[in-house]
Amino acid sequence: MTSIANPRDLIGAEVLDRDGERVGKVGNVYVGDDNRQPQWVTVRTGLFGQKESFVPLQGARLGSDGVRVTATKEAVKDAPRMDAGGHLSDDEGRRLYEHYGMTTAMPGQRGRTQPGSVGRGAPDRDRDSADHTMVRSEEQLRVGTEQTESGRVRLHKYVVTEEQQVTVPVRHEEVRVEREPVTGGEQARIGEDDQEVVLHAERPVVETEAVPVEKVRLRTETVTEQRTVSGKVRKERIDVDDSAEHRK
Repeated sequence: MTSIANPRDLIGAEVLDRDGERVGKVGNVYVGDDNRQPQWVTVRTGLFGQKESFVPLQGARLGSDGVRVTATKEAVKDAPRMDAGGHLSDDEGRRLYEHYGMTTAMPGQRGRTQPGSVGRGAPDRDRDSADHTMVRSEEQLRVGTEQTESGRVRLHKYVVTEEQQVTVPVRHEEVRVEREPVTGGEQARIGEDDQEVVLHAERPVVETEAVPVEKVRLRTETVTEQRTVSGKVRKERIDVDDSAEHRK
């Protein structure tokens, strides 16, 4: 990586993998014991950034958009998790080199650092100078939505029988006897005689016919409502313990 005057300038910078995908932000910088140049950085990965992963700066480029490293985002997420406590041991460095497929430095080679020879922080003074910087972190809630099945509605058609009453007008014939006097021109005839009149009447006739009367359809619509969710987050606090005696 290009040499920089103050490695602390990397803290908070965006880290992009070799494909330009965002990995995270630099949390800590590990510099070489020999050349005091950045060799590794840590970024927070995983759900809600709860995992701190080591990323090699070998072959990395520093640009206006951040630090472009040669590793992939998946390789960073799967990197061995460790707490170096301010300095990487030989074993820890060897595990990181093996994970990223990097070769360790041979004697006489410049620009590479043996595993374990990197120290935490980004000092711009000599090695004996103390860097009294502490990074405070906190968790944040990231709330999203997912679509789940909440129920099912089904249309079912079935047949029921019910009694209906309908009033309809019907007609019938009745006989009315009318009498009127004979005025003349009629012959008198004594004997028996019959006259017959056929009477008619209407009666209700009931039959059924299937006719369409209504359409019923199911249609979904999206209704937005506000719901409040809660979760627990952890925050770091930094206290100053000033127990030393102040002397003039």
